Amino acid sequence: MTRIRTAAVRHGMLPLAVLATLAAGCGTQRPGDTAGAVGPSRTAVAQPSTPVDFACPGESAVPAPSSAASDPTAPVTDHYAENHGFMVPFPLHGQSRCDGLAAVARVRGALEPLRKHRDFDPESTRSALIDLGFPAGKVTSYQNGPTAVGFLIDTYPLCVEGAMNRAATEADAFAGYPDHVGCDRPSGGH
Repeated sequence: MTRIRTAAVRHGMLPLAVLATLAAGCGTQRPGDTAGAVGPSRTAVAQPSTPVDFACPGESAVPAPSSAASDPTAPVTDHYAENHGFMVPFPLHGQSRCDGLAAVARVRGALEPLRKHRDFDPESTRSALIDLGFPAGKVTSYQNGPTAVGFLIDTYPLCVEGAMNRAATEADAFAGYPDHVGCDRPSGGH
């Protein structure tokens, strides 16, 4: 019986010895230690990538980075802004921004003759935008007062929205809204 007892003790000691060896080596490296480091150390928190903008054709300089006030992904401290953030469109960046600026220039060029002739008919506006090559099912226009017309081109993720009145033709390109897919402005939030 002595023999069985000795074998059982020996077999029980092996896992205990392995565990003690592993525990002795854990936690000995401290932040800033370079012992055993093979490559560069990593930071504990991953940083989000910043969209890269560059000068588009026709621009003289690279645009300034957007401020936190106009960035819908920035943390919000104002409750009104937080509750209405779903209505703030995403800005375009990189090549998409250049595509948006080109689309806006084409839209303004096509609608400016209508504005000069005081043609504020929604169907004339829609026809002019379709003639630019935008799909008919993606272009909407609507009367916006007696001498104004509004429009939306929903070629998501590139959206172009604007209005034309006696004073000017305005258009803006953006990348949709936070809470849904599409270019139409959401009517309800969280």
